[in-house]
Amino acid sequence: MPHFHIEYSANLEDVVDMAALCEVIRSEAALIDTFPMAGVRVRATRVDHFAMANGDPKHGFIDLSVRLREGRAEDVKRDAIGRIFAALKEFMAPAMATRSIALSAEMRDINADLSPKFGNIRDHLEDHS
Repeated sequence: MPHFHIEYSANLEDVVDMAALCEVIRSEAALIDTFPMAGVRVRATRVDHFAMANGDPKHGFIDLSVRLREGRAEDVKRDAIGRIFAALKEFMAPAMATRSIALSAEMRDINADLSPKFGNIRDHLEDHS
């Protein structure tokens, strides 16, 4: 863990390079000690049907959901979400200079007893982290 899920309004498809945003989030997460490298997953999903604010279709959004295994201290989680959100805001600054875009993020703990995991990614990392 953690898993980062970006939902974004379809009207940002031609404005924001979502693959680049995924990489920005991944690379920032990789710098945060509390996140094991092998557990980092970033994905983006386009939302075709949405309505915002006054209903004007010009408004767009990016919502970042972060799920991670429980057990980290609140200050560690606060620091981590702050760093990730800062990276999101910095990446989005050029688009937000000319577009109406709402950014949001939320970090949630996952109950480890109810979330089984299995994989061999660590076996394929050079440093076996």
